[in-house]
Amino acid sequence: MTDQTQTGGAVGSYTENTSLGFRVRSVFLKHEWLRGYTLLSPTLLVMICLMCVPIFMLVAYSFWTQNYLDIDKTFTFANYEAFFQKPIYVALMMKSIRMSLFCTAVTLVLAYPMAYFIAFKVKSNKLVWLILITVPFWTSYLLRVFAWKVILGYNGVINSGLISLGLLSEPLQFLLYNPTAVVLTLAHAWAAFAILPIYVSLEKIDRSLLEAATDLGDTPTERFWRVTWPLSMPGMVAAGLLVFIPTVGDYVTPRLVGGTTGIMIGNIVQSQFGKANNWPMGAALSVISMILITILVVTFITSTTRARAKSA
Repeated sequence: MTDQTQTGGAVGSYTENTSLGFRVRSVFLKHEWLRGYTLLSPTLLVMICLMCVPIFMLVAYSFWTQNYLDIDKTFTFANYEAFFQKPIYVALMMKSIRMSLFCTAVTLVLAYPMAYFIAFKVKSNKLVWLILITVPFWTSYLLRVFAWKVILGYNGVINSGLISLGLLSEPLQFLLYNPTAVVLTLAHAWAAFAILPIYVSLEKIDRSLLEAATDLGDTPTERFWRVTWPLSMPGMVAAGLLVFIPTVGDYVTPRLVGGTTGIMIGNIVQSQFGKANNWPMGAALSVISMILITILVVTFITSTTRARAKSA
């Protein structure tokens, strides 16, 4: 009797598990979005572990305080209050945003003609041109920054060339260690990230629209502003975001070519986590930077979307 009871229980358990598995499978087959999340599960796991968890830890640190070598985990807004009470922090944050916006504008101005040339003027071997654009990325980012330091230095390539041509009697001192040097170096470093999305946007433009504009009497300039430019705006927006977001928090380039007048908020965050050994304050500065950048990005995307909707 006992054996029969155990056998019956095992059969019932197996039947229950089988029916449960069948129900789960039917749910997954019924809802396509669940199957999509199943395919994304490895990527989502990595994103959660390597991005979300560190951000949550960063936010938690920002509400703690540094007590000499120990961290006081008492919840407090002291770090955020210190940010607004010290004008240097606010000034550096605004300066970093201005420099990043200027860098983004310079990068887009330099990237658009190159993307336009590849999309409309190159008839064959476009892949070769795209590979050539990525050639600077075959070397380390740090080496590229050092290269610009050599180019802009007191005895660098520019000064040496101008002196050898007789155009200067002594080297120019304003080329390096200033915000302009930082913007120039960042624009070169992120140029490829701006060229590629703009090129994709230009390449997707239906050429028949350009032919129709020509047939209707538009000059090449009018055709560009009425057809090409509006249709390439998604690429411009994507390129601007790809350049603006990472350059706000850059600290390597300002430290190497910026000098005392070219430092950005990323340098202060790095010093708080490094020499100052004040992780809570560094975390608070990082959180404030992320919030401000998010607000700016959302505002920019919303305004561009409304502008495109009105123009359409």
